[in-house]
Amino acid sequence: MPRPGKRNFEKSKNFKGSIKRLLSTLKPWRSLLVISLTLAMISAILSLIAPNKLSVLTDTITEGLIPNLTEERITEIMADPNISDNDKQQFQILLATSKEKEQEEALVAIDALPKSIYEKIKPVMDLDKVKEIALLLTIFYVISALFQYIESLTMTHVSNNLARSLRSRISNKINTLPLRYFDQNETGDVLSRVTNDVDTIAQSLDQSLSTLVTSLTLFIGSIIMMFVTNWIMAITAILSSLIGFGLMALILGKSQKYFIQRQEELGNLNGHIEEIYSGHNVVKAYNGEKKASEDFDELNERLYHCNRKSQFLSGLMQPIMGFIGNFGYVAVCVVGALLTMNDVISFGVIVAFMIYVRLFTNPLSQIAQAMTNLQSTAAAGERVFELFDEEEMLDESHLTKVLDKEKVKGKIEFKHVKFSYDGKRPIIKDFNASVNPGEKIAIVGPTGAGKTTMVNLLMKFYDIAEGEILIDGVSTKDLTRENIHELFIMVLQDTWLFDGTVRENLKFNKEDVTDEEIKQACTTVGVDHFIRTLPGGLDSSLSDNDSISQGQKQLMTIARGMLEDAPFLILDEATSNVDTRTEELVQKAMDKLTEGRTSFIIAHRLSTIKNADLILVMQEGNIVEQGNHEELLSKNGFYAELYNSQFEKFSE
Repeated sequence: MPRPGKRNFEKSKNFKGSIKRLLSTLKPWRSLLVISLTLAMISAILSLIAPNKLSVLTDTITEGLIPNLTEERITEIMADPNISDNDKQQFQILLATSKEKEQEEALVAIDALPKSIYEKIKPVMDLDKVKEIALLLTIFYVISALFQYIESLTMTHVSNNLARSLRSRISNKINTLPLRYFDQNETGDVLSRVTNDVDTIAQSLDQSLSTLVTSLTLFIGSIIMMFVTNWIMAITAILSSLIGFGLMALILGKSQKYFIQRQEELGNLNGHIEEIYSGHNVVKAYNGEKKASEDFDELNERLYHCNRKSQFLSGLMQPIMGFIGNFGYVAVCVVGALLTMNDVISFGVIVAFMIYVRLFTNPLSQIAQAMTNLQSTAAAGERVFELFDEEEMLDESHLTKVLDKEKVKGKIEFKHVKFSYDGKRPIIKDFNASVNPGEKIAIVGPTGAGKTTMVNLLMKFYDIAEGEILIDGVSTKDLTRENIHELFIMVLQDTWLFDGTVRENLKFNKEDVTDEEIKQACTTVGVDHFIRTLPGGLDSSLSDNDSISQGQKQLMTIARGMLEDAPFLILDEATSNVDTRTEELVQKAMDKLTEGRTSFIIAHRLSTIKNADLILVMQEGNIVEQGNHEELLSKNGFYAELYNSQFEKFSE
């Protein structure tokens, strides 16, 4: 069991199977998912096509800035009879000296040439082609942005609908799970599946799936486009980037252990803080402040060192990513310049490759992050699917017998009931009892004797292994759970009030109740005075933050049971969490609640069940004694031993 505050690094046990099953869950939205991923892919493809168009645009603009001094044009000028010999001579001098001059001086000299020659060689910008390419690039980028926007909206719609569907399925599943599941699993774990795991799946689907598709498309597409454009530049870009990624992988390998240690030390520190502050009174009472402070300092120091190392190494990631990009740019520019000088490529190709380097390096980190998120998604999916795969309660749609609670007489019989939670160790071995209508039955015995188990079997929270339980001669095996539950009122040890008004809490799941009936029930159990002291009376809101005593809560649950008005009553340790004075009030309220009902009372305080019509004494799953209080005491047996043991400390 992890200490409080310690984070668990969960990995999927079956990544492929979990992702496959998760995708099958997306079947209702498969068309939207395909559309979304297709749009993401098209958007990435448009981003890959754009650099080549930008390369052509760059070359077109460059050509429009350079004078036309090709061999053909020079020959044409020298042969033109309309150009004077003097102008031709100036042109020849310019051609002879242009290689020795700086570029700016050569351009100035060209501008000074005679008009007849300047008109032949002056730079001419193909504006129509520039406009065409610029418009095409604008369309590409606008469509790409629009597709990304639509893809984002679509994925958000799919992920939210999936989350809603999973939560609905979990809610329905929880209602069909047997009580055994909740006994064997922590409440926090079940809640985590409903909240954290579903949120993890939805967020990862919304962010990681489309990112993975886009990044893979950009990564593979950029490699293809680079080799199509120029294989020498492609190899240069890839090798320069891989050097940087190799360095990053080395650092990540070194830093991973410090991240794990940091989480472990953070969990240890949080656990220590929770222990010390939750038991602060004990620490002060035993003068343990110094030791607690020393332990805290030691844990804090260890966390500091792990944090320093992990943060230092993780802080290198961003500079390294910048280094990878910049190193790739430099390598592309150097090699590109050499190739341009040898007329292998144009200047526009260098511009295109500078974009391709970014399109090649960025997706790698995004792919790694997306795969990490998918691992978390697979792990969360496994936990959710584990819940879906849990065995459900038996289907009772074939059961047709119904007991009307208005007509039930109240007789219950237990005949040779046997039960085991795990199918191996028997809890109830051979339980036999007969309860007449209107009787008050107390079930007593040491912890683990099977008292609460018998109540759970009676309520059909668990199915009995052998024997049967009869209600008015009808076996519970022939009755649905819903039918049995509406025959019983249950008041448990743990009081349960939800956030809502007093009225809503008292008439829980029972709409046809008037305020007069509510007030009458509250007066009967003695909680009416407390309700009148509340600011809004029955309309007062209750929450966990309200200062309501345990006794007041218990009286309200008893009033709730009285409004239910069922023929059977179960009181399971209903007074165990209240003081002696409050116990008297609760006991009086319970006595009124038991009037006219067949009642089962489980109690450790044997003084509270003296007036029971029948006391069943249980030990190791069997009834070892039965009778009323006086009869059992006179036997001087196990019940007498239990009863007298509660008063031994007062007689010493």
